[in-house]
Amino acid sequence: MFWTLARPESWIVLLLVAALLAFRRNRPRLGQRTLLTSLLLLLGIGILPLGELLIRPLEQRFPARPEVVDPAGIIILGGAEDARTTEATGLPEVNEAGDRFLAGLALARAHPGARLIFTGGSGSLLDQGVSGADAAERLFAEAGVAPERVLLEGASRNTAENAALTRELVGAAEGPWVLVTSAFHMPRSVATFCAAGWRDVVPYPVDYRGAGNLPFGWDLAERLRTLNTVVKEWIGLVAYRLTGRTEALVPDGC
Repeated sequence: MFWTLARPESWIVLLLVAALLAFRRNRPRLGQRTLLTSLLLLLGIGILPLGELLIRPLEQRFPARPEVVDPAGIIILGGAEDARTTEATGLPEVNEAGDRFLAGLALARAHPGARLIFTGGSGSLLDQGVSGADAAERLFAEAGVAPERVLLEGASRNTAENAALTRELVGAAEGPWVLVTSAFHMPRSVATFCAAGWRDVVPYPVDYRGAGNLPFGWDLAERLRTLNTVVKEWIGLVAYRLTGRTEALVPDGC
């Protein structure tokens, strides 16, 4: 609910509403200034690579393709599955974060002795009936992963619960544990897993959004998508630190 108001496009809508109210109350100068502010904000988001600049420090926190040696398990964080579409069509559907599954399956083939663990329920406020674990189970089965290798955690609603509930699932088993998630989400994930008592975690970031050049030019939809992603992630980092769900804002590992 908070994110509905905090996301950048909501700022623009609120400014437009404020401008409309100013005009209706016979305050044209205030309305013009507010309207100009919303227009400049819209142009700035559409032209400047703001999201890419903000997301890079998160994505570069941990190296890509780290060395993995005899892992006990490969943990894929939920968020890449399209559980609702999977339920409707019967097909394993993924979204733009599907690299998490690609990397997890590749690691599972490279390390046949490791368990393949998926953690993710539903983060929806209104619909808790569709679990990401159900979609992951179907995807793993169709990819040919032996069922006895797979562990599914389908009750978690956020990253903190991913870490805590998966820890309960594996018990006191020793690692190393390869943690697979989007690169921008990896710092908060590592910090959360460390705080939940995990040790010997190997961050394996994928799904890079801010890599490459930072061109200027009009691409409102793509830039707004990236800005939404990184603003939400920075808010999550701060919120997790303030509420004690992590012990460091941006960790080095555990």
